[in-house]
Amino acid sequence: MSHILIVDDEVAIRRALEKFLTELGYKVVTAGDGEEGLKLLEKYPIDLALVDLVMPKLDGIRFIRKMKISAPEVIPIVLTGFGTITSAVEAMKAGAYHYLTKPFELDDIAALIQTALDHKNLKKENRLLKKHLHEKYRFDNIVGKSDEMQAVFDLIEKVADTDSTVLIMGDSGTGKELIAKALHFNSARRDKPLVTVNCAAIPEELLESELFGHMKGSFTGAVASTQGRFLSANGGTIFLDEIGDMSPKLQVKLLRVLQERRFEPVGSSQSVEVDVRILAATNQRLEEAVKQGKFREDLYYRLNVIPIHIPSLKNRDGDLPLLLSHFINRFSRQNKKEIMDVTDKAKKLMANYSWPGNVRELENTIERIIILKDKGTIDVADLPEKIRGNAHLAKTQGDFELPEAGISFKNAITNFEKTLILKALEKTGWNKNKAASLLKINRTTLVEKIKKRGLEKTAEK
Repeated sequence: MSHILIVDDEVAIRRALEKFLTELGYKVVTAGDGEEGLKLLEKYPIDLALVDLVMPKLDGIRFIRKMKISAPEVIPIVLTGFGTITSAVEAMKAGAYHYLTKPFELDDIAALIQTALDHKNLKKENRLLKKHLHEKYRFDNIVGKSDEMQAVFDLIEKVADTDSTVLIMGDSGTGKELIAKALHFNSARRDKPLVTVNCAAIPEELLESELFGHMKGSFTGAVASTQGRFLSANGGTIFLDEIGDMSPKLQVKLLRVLQERRFEPVGSSQSVEVDVRILAATNQRLEEAVKQGKFREDLYYRLNVIPIHIPSLKNRDGDLPLLLSHFINRFSRQNKKEIMDVTDKAKKLMANYSWPGNVRELENTIERIIILKDKGTIDVADLPEKIRGNAHLAKTQGDFELPEAGISFKNAITNFEKTLILKALEKTGWNKNKAASLLKINRTTLVEKIKKRGLEKTAEK
């Protein structure tokens, strides 16, 4: 319920307004002059003040100025029988939300108060939303205690509040966009736009217009001019995801933006200047793309000012239990389920699984399990078949059990083979010759299996 303060030296007006607004459901307090009104501001949680312009001791203009210092969230509306253009301008400069002259209709006052309070609530919601976003994407809220992730956090802390271009690299599902948001919301640009563009999701012929805008009539279907994502991000940050999929033509235009912070919209000869910080991400090996002539070397070095490498989940030692707890708590709250933990056997199977989809795959897996499960503890039977197929790995520890529902023999063998290959590569520092020797197979056989199992992005050539 909103609290309203009435400050007016005319007793009849104070009483009439107090009676009318109380009947509408507002909490109302009144004062006969500005000084008394300031004391009431300290005593009550006032939302809006109706202020007379001409009063003894402290007039309405001076009252509003003092109120803006002591209670800046209160909305002032000026009511006066001495309305002039000069006094109206002065009241608005002092911070008045609106200006009405006496006599006035009570219904008009009610409508104006409601509009002003709605405006205040909207501003409050926007502040809370921004605060929530800032807290959500604080880098210390990204889950991980492994040395690999601590190194990432240290780097984010050092470069977040700069305008340096950052290239975020990592496999699909490692959380590159989350890192980009942490960089933006921990920078001086946090209150400006963060605009995200997935370069791989937009057709090549449309991406230039999407990024830089176009003029009306510049191509078939251009029925109106558009400003593009770069101009939308002016003053803030633009995040170019999957930058490795950008065409050579657009790479040239992006290079100029990085160098000069200016570009021409499609169909225009006029340059547009922008003030944006550029963050980019890729799951490709851009060094290889440069060697193959698929990505411009000069653009690569412009983007790679600050490189951040996000490790795959399987390389984040000790982070899986933390992530499990985090996702279980989150999705249990969201879905109003009483699921708090995972059995040791289920944890062991998840720890032995390679998680090719990384954190995103883990997140989706836990969300699906919790949606389908009502309460209790997550057990082996709740896991997807591809993870249950890892049950054979427990045999080396002497506690293998074949589940009642059975397992997919083919999936079990496939997962076992992938795990053996990855462990051999990790043990040998990703040296294929040594890994093949450790597995007692030919190197060509190992290379074929790496390709067949989709491990070529992980293994070094």
